Amino acid sequence: MIYLPRFLFCVFFIPFVYGFEKGLQTRQATLTGDTQCGTFMCIAATVNGSTTSYVLSGLGKDDFGWMAMGFGRQMTNTPMVIMWTNIDGSVTLSQRSASREEMPTVVANPPRVAALSMGLSVVSTTTPQLAFIIPTNGDSSQSVIYAYGSSAPSSSAVDATLLQHVDYGVLQLNLAKQLPSGTTVNPPVPTDVRTGGSVDIPLKPYQRLIVAHAVFCAVGFLIFLPAGALLARYLRTFTTTWFKGHWILQFAISGPTILVGVSLGIRAVAEANAMHLDDNHKRWGIAIFVLYLVQCSLGAVIHFFKRANRTRRPPQNYVHAIFGLLIIGLALYQVHSGYSSEWQNTTGRDPPPRSVSIVFYIWVALLPLLYAAGLSFLPKQIRQESKNNHAVSEDDDRNNFNLSQSEYRTRK
Repeated sequence: MIYLPRFLFCVFFIPFVYGFEKGLQTRQATLTGDTQCGTFMCIAATVNGSTTSYVLSGLGKDDFGWMAMGFGRQMTNTPMVIMWTNIDGSVTLSQRSASREEMPTVVANPPRVAALSMGLSVVSTTTPQLAFIIPTNGDSSQSVIYAYGSSAPSSSAVDATLLQHVDYGVLQLNLAKQLPSGTTVNPPVPTDVRTGGSVDIPLKPYQRLIVAHAVFCAVGFLIFLPAGALLARYLRTFTTTWFKGHWILQFAISGPTILVGVSLGIRAVAEANAMHLDDNHKRWGIAIFVLYLVQCSLGAVIHFFKRANRTRRPPQNYVHAIFGLLIIGLALYQVHSGYSSEWQNTTGRDPPPRSVSIVFYIWVALLPLLYAAGLSFLPKQIRQESKNNHAVSEDDDRNNFNLSQSEYRTRK
């Protein structure tokens, strides 16, 4: 009877151990997953029953700032997991989303909660591997977006500001791919280490529209409009045909250019699935465009409707001149905000080259100087107007429109 406990142990415990081992082997054998890479980073996924682990790894082609992935095919409304390392060796995991193509913001209650996995992470390297575990959603084929940033966030807070990404795209993971027994998907070892220089990331279609919008609006508002104002300021004391060149520049040339630029901006917002008029740049852009239309209308009223017996320059003429200078000043502000902040905030890309700012500030300084120099002709203009019966005779050049005198109705 003394051997009965040993017998019972062999009968019950050994089969239990054997069954546990076989179950563990079966569980290991059913692990599935996949690895896919972009230009700067890779994503390795391992499905382990009710949970899936994801390892984000850099390929060493640029400085490491942060890495992100999202569950979907586009940035808009896609749940994202964004990760970065901190100077104390810790790792921040931030779950975010974005309603349009802009910096995503923290989501308090994401659809699936991700947990940082330091056991699968490697942080003591210039090409870190950052891992997290998230509940499995049952996908056998999974579309994911990814992004790689070369500038680290300024803090370890989950809502820290993210700077531009240098790589982004869409990957397709085959989560049904069976893995060898006892293994997990491992990210590739970086073999192409960055040797310096910048990387050119192709522009998305909506970003090309933004660039075209910027070019047309800058040319229309900052070149054609000032040219028309300077032409009027310099030539009105030398020729009575100055108005013809003035309205051609201000309306016939600037108008279509500005209209195309504004239209391209509206189209870019729609292409990016973003919201219209949701920031100051967009609101000011529409406001300045409306002011430009008002200014053109005011100029037409001043030119076509005049008192026949006027003896001095009407107040609306001064309003028209001041209003025009105001529009050009607002346009300078608008262009600066566009290239200095709106571009980065909207696209997440690097700011334009420093040469853009240099050219801009040279033009900002040059325009007032050119206009101030034109004011030196103002005494001559006043003498001319006084000599011509105190009337602004040079504004009466109706023939510059190739229209006859009888086609105008003069108010008494």
